[in-house]
Amino acid sequence: MPMTLLALHAHPDDESSKGAATISRYAASGVRCVLVTATGGEAGDILNPAMDRPEIAANLKAVREAELAEAAAIQGYDEVILLGYRDSGMPDSSDNADPRAFCNQPVDDVLARLVGIVREVRPHVVIGYDDHEFYPHPDHLRIHEMSLLVFDAAADANRFPELGEPWEIKKMYAPTMFAHDRIHALHEAMLERTGSSPYERWIEMIETRPIVERDVTRIDVTGYVEQSRAALRAHRTQIDPDGHWFQVPTEVIEEIYPWEDFELMASRVGWNTDEDDLFAGIDDAA
Repeated sequence: MPMTLLALHAHPDDESSKGAATISRYAASGVRCVLVTATGGEAGDILNPAMDRPEIAANLKAVREAELAEAAAIQGYDEVILLGYRDSGMPDSSDNADPRAFCNQPVDDVLARLVGIVREVRPHVVIGYDDHEFYPHPDHLRIHEMSLLVFDAAADANRFPELGEPWEIKKMYAPTMFAHDRIHALHEAMLERTGSSPYERWIEMIETRPIVERDVTRIDVTGYVEQSRAALRAHRTQIDPDGHWFQVPTEVIEEIYPWEDFELMASRVGWNTDEDDLFAGIDDAA
């Protein structure tokens, strides 16, 4: 069977802002890539002024799902699975209190759905979320929780036996959005080249938190950064093409920091500090 990667994300656009170039690289190499998106993103704001129109706001869930389909195709995903939960919004909001919200669903109900998907898709690597210390959105925190739970539950013959044969995920990773090395390197490069940097706010934020040592695998995405940016641009309601996302030129990224960082969350095949492949240590016959 082909090597398979399953990515779990909370909202449309998360798949294009977290590890997207890595997906494009693996898809181009023949890895089967499957995307699971938990919610419709209907509680999100429209962040691109050009798309902030009444007809868009009135139909935001469908618009965001169409954007997701376009972005996933650009990245090279083979399949997109929508769980269909409602966006939970931020804490203390009316969306957060909605009984249909993702964060309000019984854990075992969500876990059963994910176990069924894992046992059907049979991924060798799963990308989930870390603890999201910098952006504690309820849906992101729920993806973190479910990522850890499904790693064990999908392999346990005593859990959800009606959902198929157990399957062992070999490795579980989380894309590291706030990698200190990346932010500092690109921040300094932009200051040197232009005298300003879109990372000023990020620098202030990460400097207030202690550095936590993590097991991180860096994936070289040279040649795939622009493809990932095209996927991000497909999320027109969320991404302002003139905003901070694209202020650092692609050529600067590929010169200064041509990697995407992934924190190892769990592994059944070990991990080495010099790994540069999410599938390192996984037997082709697995």
